[in-house]
Amino acid sequence: MKGIIFAFLAGAFITLQGVANARISQNIGSWQAATITQLTGFIAAILIVVIVKDQKWKQFKKVPPIYLTGGSFAAVVIYGNIYGIHSIGVTLTIAVILISQLAITFLIDGKGWFGVMKKEMKVPQFIGIAMMIAGVVILKF
Repeated sequence: MKGIIFAFLAGAFITLQGVANARISQNIGSWQAATITQLTGFIAAILIVVIVKDQKWKQFKKVPPIYLTGGSFAAVVIYGNIYGIHSIGVTLTIAVILISQLAITFLIDGKGWFGVMKKEMKVPQFIGIAMMIAGVVILKF
């Protein structure tokens, strides 16, 4: 249940962050908004680590270097979110983002990439993503 609650919060905050970034970018630019977002996110994360007194961060040398680049993806996420919101609106942007996330997770799960357990994708999963795509098409009109 805790996982569902945090996943729900993450989805809500992604949307709120996108809207805030779109507003910030109107005044200072998209890449500048991404920079501020990354910086404030970094500061918030450091504060949480300090408050919680979690010392696991010291084990970062055990993390394969390729995975340490994950944070850099956020710059593209933020910029894409901002551009999408300005171009097609909040609802359609988030809908397309969700479909993109599902499509990539299908590949990751189906191929067993990044060390995750390989899962067989069946007809119901494909019907689900097709319904989401149909929903986005309907939203567009």
